[in-house]
Amino acid sequence: MQTSEMEQKGSSGSQKWHLSMFVILIGTSMAVLDSSIVNVAISAMMHDFQTTTSRIQWVVTIYMLALGVVVPTSGWLGDYFGYKRLYTYALAVFTLGSLFCSLSWSENVLIVARVVQATGGGMIMPTTMSMIYSLVPRNKMGSAMGAFGIAMVVAPALGPTIGGYLVQYINWRWIFTINLPIGVIGVFLALTVLPEFPHRKASKFDYWGSITSSASLFCLLLALSQGQDWGWSSLGIVMLFFFSFSLMVLFVLHELTVPDPLLDLRVFKYPAFSLGNLLLVIVTVGMYGGLFYVPLFLQSIRGLGALKAGLLMLPPALASGIALPVSGKIYDRYGPFFPVSTGILLLALSTYLLTGLNLETPLSSIIGWNMIRSLGMGLTMMPVQTSIMSVLPTEQVGRGSAITNIVSRVAGSFGLAFLTIMLNDKLAYHTSYLCWTIPSDNLNTLLNSGLYSKETILSLLQANIYKVAFVQAIDDMFWITCFITLSGLLLTYFLPRKAKKNDNRGLNPNHQMEV
Repeated sequence: MQTSEMEQKGSSGSQKWHLSMFVILIGTSMAVLDSSIVNVAISAMMHDFQTTTSRIQWVVTIYMLALGVVVPTSGWLGDYFGYKRLYTYALAVFTLGSLFCSLSWSENVLIVARVVQATGGGMIMPTTMSMIYSLVPRNKMGSAMGAFGIAMVVAPALGPTIGGYLVQYINWRWIFTINLPIGVIGVFLALTVLPEFPHRKASKFDYWGSITSSASLFCLLLALSQGQDWGWSSLGIVMLFFFSFSLMVLFVLHELTVPDPLLDLRVFKYPAFSLGNLLLVIVTVGMYGGLFYVPLFLQSIRGLGALKAGLLMLPPALASGIALPVSGKIYDRYGPFFPVSTGILLLALSTYLLTGLNLETPLSSIIGWNMIRSLGMGLTMMPVQTSIMSVLPTEQVGRGSAITNIVSRVAGSFGLAFLTIMLNDKLAYHTSYLCWTIPSDNLNTLLNSGLYSKETILSLLQANIYKVAFVQAIDDMFWITCFITLSGLLLTYFLPRKAKKNDNRGLNPNHQMEV
């Protein structure tokens, strides 16, 4: 099989990759930012549309489900259209979806518009990874992935702050409207600046692989997102897990026997690829503990508004922005072992410090602990992803990128669901324990004091018990997260301790791939 010849438009070779990286990061930042910016607008949307919490929550859920359906096909679409065209189409679809979201007149229209948005966003991420790998010389890959990581890590951290400001001072629709001028500029730059990328000729589309993988991921992600509301032992959730597992078995058996699979699972024969994805799972689960539950603590227990809680997360986001390019340069010079092992240690240390959260913890301490956490994430995430992709032959990068994206997404959903189960379990335990340990004499004295009505006293007591129990539960959850994170340290032993020899393969006018 031979691929299309390379054309060089807007660049004269791998020396011009910096400008192309900037264009690539526009779409990446928009897609990643949108995954976190919507959460702070849920209450405003619910009030505007006069709908229920369970109904409006589908604005978030459907986006995640649609991503799970789209991502597996991104590798084949990259072969069919070429990375430049697919990225441009994806960014245009994402921008169009943002327009539909901003104009939505009901929650049903908004949910459909979010599917359109996710269709574009789901193709942007894997395509971006493939373009970077084809575009950047190997000896500069760490630095390039560091820049890519800024979009991946800093953008979600900025989401609550930007979203909180727009919702509080303008209108929730602006969280989508703000995408429109950026998206239009991004599409224009993609058409005029990005070069044509080498890609292999698309094989026959694997319909059976697409159906089984998409259906399996849809069932799995739906179960993980709705398990808390439906009940983990409910018939609906159990059946979703059953169908997900059965379809995944069929998918794997099919992919290993067809000549042109949708997702080439044979990439797992590379030990570094398998090791890197396992590390990615552990780090992602460890990362989600702080990403979701620290803001929850600040708002639910400390009573901070969404905007102020978001502002307190800005210093950690800046710490990630500093660590990411540094980790890229360290990777280029020394390989993945040093930045990844150091990053996991910092991530574990910060998680250990967060086990000491209480009602009186100074906000400055919380900011400091999360800055350590963000430094660890910045040192870890991109070297892990770079080491995963660096072992693959160029013709397998697109499919490998899609697999890694799926692994990361499922790990995030599973990690969030698992940690939420642990949190609720510990919350129930500590609430029960605190209720039983209240001295009955003290309670009777308080109820008969006449200072407040019995209903008021019981209500205040219940609220205080909940706060204390929640803090104790979240501390327990961080202990679990700490041990999970430390398990990743054992795997770093197998990472290379030296950088690979310089491979200046990047985009050049004479490059033609053979598959």
